[in-house]
This record gives sequence, structure tokens and C-alpha cells, in this order.
Amino acid sequence: MGLALLYDAADRAGRYAAQLDGRSVFPSESAVEALSAFDEPMPNEPASPKSVLEMLDDFGSPATVAMSGRRYFGFVTGGSLPAALAANWLAGAWDQNAGLVVCSPTAAKLEAVCAAWLVDLLNLPTGTQVGFVTGATMANFSALASARHRVLANVGWNVEEEGLSGAPPITVIVGEEVHVSLLKALAMLGLGRKRVVRVPVDGQGRMRADALPEIKGPTIVCLQAGNVNTGAFDPARQICTAAHETGAWVHVDAAFGLWASAAPSRAHLMDGVNEADSWATDGHKWLNVPYDCGLVFVRDAAAMKAAMSATQAAYLVEGGTREPSHYTPELSRRARGIEVWAALKSLGKTGLAEMIEGTCRHARRFAEVLRAAGYTVPNEVFLNQVLVSFGDDETTSKVIARIQTSGVCWCGPTMWQGKSYMRISVSSWATTEEDVEVCLDAILSAASRPV
Repeated sequence: MGLALLYDAADRAGRYAAQLDGRSVFPSESAVEALSAFDEPMPNEPASPKSVLEMLDDFGSPATVAMSGRRYFGFVTGGSLPAALAANWLAGAWDQNAGLVVCSPTAAKLEAVCAAWLVDLLNLPTGTQVGFVTGATMANFSALASARHRVLANVGWNVEEEGLSGAPPITVIVGEEVHVSLLKALAMLGLGRKRVVRVPVDGQGRMRADALPEIKGPTIVCLQAGNVNTGAFDPARQICTAAHETGAWVHVDAAFGLWASAAPSRAHLMDGVNEADSWATDGHKWLNVPYDCGLVFVRDAAAMKAAMSATQAAYLVEGGTREPSHYTPELSRRARGIEVWAALKSLGKTGLAEMIEGTCRHARRFAEVLRAAGYTVPNEVFLNQVLVSFGDDETTSKVIARIQTSGVCWCGPTMWQGKSYMRISVSSWATTEEDVEVCLDAILSAASRPV
């Protein structure tokens, strides 16, 4: 291994990180145009590793979005905690395949440790199994595959052996504001995006428990813990009770909201969520580990293993301990558990709680100031999501463009309940009170100029 190249990469990464908060959050047009340097035919001859790294840094670094900086509020994007980023680099050097214990005892051990920590931290049922996947889409996929197995097994159908052709139909119930990642997972599982039964929601996007349809036959009910626009939580306790009385499986899409369990001031939002059967979340959102990292939790270990396990090949040697590949769709995969362990170890319960609560305080500050300035904030800001309208849809879109062009911060657009809003998602450990005030000044300046 070229040690000099690794040291060079570390130096370049260090310079990038040091300059991150002083640069425009979105790259300049000239930086994006300079990416054309990569438009070349596949070389016939080898290039030196040093020149390859130089080209990546010279042309790639300036055109990146400062997503791991302090003033990026697009989507639901956390930064990278120092310990998690450093662990990610070390894990890259280790180059471990986390599929089997025999491939990497270290990766398997850290996953097992993190699984126990997370089940306790998030107040999930004892015995819940955990898989380390790419993100919430694959976490939803894995959980719903487990659900598909169980609800069909309950009526005598082995879907892994027999497939879906001829299987009893499965009813899938979702809220009207279901996230696209869950619908994508349903499509990949052969359950269909359009076949779902949609339940009306209230003014904050919460599924109305009083509007649940009659449940009969194999059924999966999908809840949200953290609406992507408002941060709202579906009434989990009521819905879980009603669903479980009929034998339905309840899944919770909690891409960021599940972490509310770790913060004492937010844990009440999770009332009844731990009564579900499966849960999906991201690590690269509110846990602030590097991309990519998702987590799937399933109460029914047998269903999860049946859905995820492969027919054993002779060369895949398994031991008597927890085999990581039994809980994810992949066999070969990177060791995501290493940076999850580093994040949890470095923060501890109190540090994680403060990180969650701090971002929620920042979100409330955005909402308070923008409301006071006369702009519309339609959501109850009890988490880290803020919606704001600057007038009609056209005006709001123009203000968003000005804010993004300023480079001070980056907030994205969204459509919610028929109206255009700017969406502020405060998810990074690095955002400070000073950052919030700087960004508020930039937002108010952009909004006060004539359209």
C-alpha cells in the first residue's frame, strides 16, 4: 500500500475540512463547469496514483456541496462527527467485508455491540434484530421483506420459496403523506406503489387513526415517525393496537424521527412507536455518520432471517455467533458498523441527546424569527423541520433561489398540502447558534428584496 499517497490524501482531506465553513455552501458555476476535466476517453495507459488523487482534489473538491458543513439545511442531511469520519477512514484502510464473521471478526463484533446499544437507546423491544444497510430505502425494504414473509407465512405461504405468483394478496396501508422511499421499497418487493390503501392525514401530515380502513387478511400497516416536511409523528399507539388486534404487521418509517427516542425532551413523540414490529432509520441523518448508513430493526428475528438469509453456499463458512449477512440483503458489503460504533462511543447517551435537542432548538429559532418577520410557518416545530412561505408560490421559489445563490446557506423547496414552501432541516452536529443567526440574516435579506 502506498503510504505516501495515504498521507497525501489525509493532508488534502484536512485542508478541505478546514476550508469547508468559509466557502459557499453550493459550488460556483465555474467550479461545476470545471468538472468537464473528467470528460475524457478511458486512458490506454496507467496513470500514477498521485496524479489521480491530484486530479480528484483539484477538480472534484471545489465542485462539492458543503453538505457536511454547518449551514447546509437541505433534505435531512447530517454532517460527519469527527470520530465517525476518522473511523470511516480507518475502516477504509482495513477494507473489511462485513458479511460474515469469518471475513471480519472486528466488523461483526462492532455490529453486535452497536445492535445491543441501539435497541436499548431507542427503547425497542428486547430481542429486536438489527441490520446495517445503505440507507432508509434499504432499511424499509428489509423490514417490509420481513413483514411480507410473516403475514404470508401466517396463512401458509412461503414467499421465499414459492414467490408471489399465486400468493394470497397482501394489503398495504399507508398515510396520505407516505415517503417515496417506502413506496420504492414496496415496488421492489412486488407489492406495488399504486396498490396501497391511503389513509387521510391531519393538518400536520399525521395519519388519522379514526380513518383506518377495516383490516382483514395479510396486512402491513406503515406508519411515519417524523414527516419529512413537518416532522410530525403518526399516532402509533392507537394504530398499533388496532392493527395488532387483526394480526397485521406494523412497520415504522422513521428515517430521522427514531432518534427522538434518544433525547429526553423529545421522547414523548415516540409514544407507542416501540409497539410496532419493524423500524427503519438512517445513520447518515441525525446520527451524523458518513454516507452511506441505514439501520433496520425487526422484532421477529425468525421472519427477518427467513427474508434475508441466502441458501447456504459451500464456501460461505458460518460460525455459531451472529452472522451479519442474516440481517441485510447484501452478502458482501462495507463495515458500516465501525463508524456507527465510533459515533455512539464518542457521544455517549448524553452527547447524543444534546445533539438531537440542540438541532431542535435551532429549528425553533428559525421558526420564531421567520414568523415574527411576518412569514408563514405552517408546521408545529417540535422537531428539526421548518417550513416557511414568503407569499405566493412564485415569490417563495424566487426567495429560495436567492438564498441558495448567496452561498451563505442552502435550503431546498418542497410542495406540501398543495402549497410551495422552503424547507429548513437542521440535522448537523456542527451547526451553532451563531450559524443560525447568520443564516437568518441572509434569509431575511433575500426575502425583503423586491421580487
